[in-house]
Amino acid sequence: MTHLQFADSLSRLGTESAFTVLARAQSLAAQGRDIINLGIGQPDFRTPDHIVEAGIKALRDGHHGYTPANGLPALRHAVATDLHRRHGVEVDPETVVIVPGGKPTMFFAMLMFGQPGREILYPDPGFPIYESAIRYSGATPVPIPLEERTGFAFEADRVLERITDRTSLIVLNSPANPTGGVTPRAEISRLVKGLAAFPRVAVLSDEIYSSMLYGGREHVSLLQYPDIRDRLIVLDGWSKTYAMTGWRIGYAVWPDAALDHVTRLCINDHSCVNAAAQHAALAALTGPQDAVAAMVAEFDRRRAHVVGALNALPGFRCTDPGGAFYAFPNIEGTGMRAAEAQDRFLEEAGVATIAGTAFGARGEGYLRLSYASSTETLTEAIARIRAVL
Repeated sequence: MTHLQFADSLSRLGTESAFTVLARAQSLAAQGRDIINLGIGQPDFRTPDHIVEAGIKALRDGHHGYTPANGLPALRHAVATDLHRRHGVEVDPETVVIVPGGKPTMFFAMLMFGQPGREILYPDPGFPIYESAIRYSGATPVPIPLEERTGFAFEADRVLERITDRTSLIVLNSPANPTGGVTPRAEISRLVKGLAAFPRVAVLSDEIYSSMLYGGREHVSLLQYPDIRDRLIVLDGWSKTYAMTGWRIGYAVWPDAALDHVTRLCINDHSCVNAAAQHAALAALTGPQDAVAAMVAEFDRRRAHVVGALNALPGFRCTDPGGAFYAFPNIEGTGMRAAEAQDRFLEEAGVATIAGTAFGARGEGYLRLSYASSTETLTEAIARIRAVL
């Protein structure tokens, strides 16, 4: 009998529960169950037609080969132009690296700064791949607690007080997954000021939801703070803003000192990003932005609807998410723990949600629901949940 010798490091890899729940929901649907999936975090809109056509044209025009490991020059210039348009910042296109989605930037940052004996700070509750990749690197994950009382914005003092002489990287996320929390400018400025005392600590700012804000809130990019640009990695991309999750394309802005390292990681990992997807991404940035505005406006309408409906459920209370397309209701009043609620709502109501504990220990007592579904679908899902309650 074969006994394969897998590396011990594989045991430190976590998972993203949204995909586990998605598989279970699809299995139930295949058995004939009517399932509403509010678990997976992706827009329910199609990629805008002009972007799709640009990808098709690229294939027809023969763009079938390798591109530079860091991405097409025209696309990197377009990213820099877009960042100036949205955030008012100057970005050298040479510091932009195109990657297949958002996760490679997370993984590369953890591999670059994480090793045994080091600590990396990350939000809790937060995107589960942060902690998974930190553990894989050998570093110790140190959670930054996010709380309902602040709308799940991070607090500068709670970040700064967790920095030690072993801290090599801090991961920040605003607007945030899974909470929808948006951190205000004053708090970000306070954090940046405090980081002056820790010049060796790098920062990874996950800004993938930076185009999705509601209620007059503003997105404050860490690119707007020159004092930390030499140790700042900013993650962004096309998946959420342009409904391009399946295209697998994202980007990051890297500090000069990290560029050679990240380029080598790209070459070792994936060579380059799919050429046609890069041409589609170029069309997304340089073409009309009407579809983006329409999607965000629709998400805003759904947000208002779903928050009101959740707050009317017995045992639920839900803060107003400032960005992204997630609601993160507190369900402690139901008497159920998060995992029990997730399982019961799926099995008994046919509604897929994600237990808050999938996003960290501080997610106990919460559920994540994506409102990237039609208002009619959301109304039906909440009616089904009410019936279980």
